[in-house]
Amino acid sequence: MAQQKISGPQLVDYTVMAIIWGFSFLLLRRVIEGFGWVGAVSFRAFIASALLIIFARIGKKSLNFSIGWKPFAVVGATTVAGQLIGMTYAVPQIGTAMAAIFVGAIPIFSMIIGQIWGIEHLNKRGQLGLFLGLAGVVMLVGFPQEPFTKQFIIGCAASVFGSFSAAFGSNYARLRLQQVGSWEQTIGAFFFGGLFTLPLIIFVPLPRIPKMSDIGFLILLAVLVSSLCYVLYFRMVVAVGATRAISIEFVVTVIAVTIGALILHERLSILQLVGGSVIILGCSLVLDLIPPMRTK
Repeated sequence: MAQQKISGPQLVDYTVMAIIWGFSFLLLRRVIEGFGWVGAVSFRAFIASALLIIFARIGKKSLNFSIGWKPFAVVGATTVAGQLIGMTYAVPQIGTAMAAIFVGAIPIFSMIIGQIWGIEHLNKRGQLGLFLGLAGVVMLVGFPQEPFTKQFIIGCAASVFGSFSAAFGSNYARLRLQQVGSWEQTIGAFFFGGLFTLPLIIFVPLPRIPKMSDIGFLILLAVLVSSLCYVLYFRMVVAVGATRAISIEFVVTVIAVTIGALILHERLSILQLVGGSVIILGCSLVLDLIPPMRTK
């Protein structure tokens, strides 16, 4: 399947998503403090879905869910529930910077799934990139700056689970929801994502009674990080394919790691920084972003 070039308007969408998602880790940490790592996902998902329905009604935008509920449930279980639960749980365990670097591995998983499903086709450069990406993940997990504890291992596993879920859901949406609008995809995905994660609150209750500021941060997270960005994201998945759309995670990783280091004073080892760079290099080869060397 030939790759489509990203247009000017899509590049604007890409930039908006990268900036908002890059800074979202700071907002997410604040929401977790008030609602816990499960509530931060479930409540955010329901609010995002409801707000889009309200905006659609106000704007008299017609919504079509005639394809049935099952595809939306699969995308909701993976792209929303799986990805956000994994990431939200991991952030307090391994830190913003570490979790963000794992996010940078999502395109690798996307390409693997795309290969298996026959959506993407890897050349030799892509195969090299895949190997480098996997090697980078090993370097990232195997040589931490922080102590190698059970908490660290579980946090890393949660990050990998979330990254794989995001890649799976994006490819599935590309296959099954290509004819469905990005508003419908986002509304359906977040509704089912909230539905699947809500029962977990029984086991992971809210840490305290949320303050008004907690509620404000939650709504901000739902409006910007979920409603707006996912409408743009699903639109891009349909337009240019799952792997190219999800390559935005490279930029998100760079922004989030910078924030973690400069604002939150999180530490990363030299080998982890190298591992993150290797992941980005590998993904760039997979996506064919680096021009091949010409031989005379």
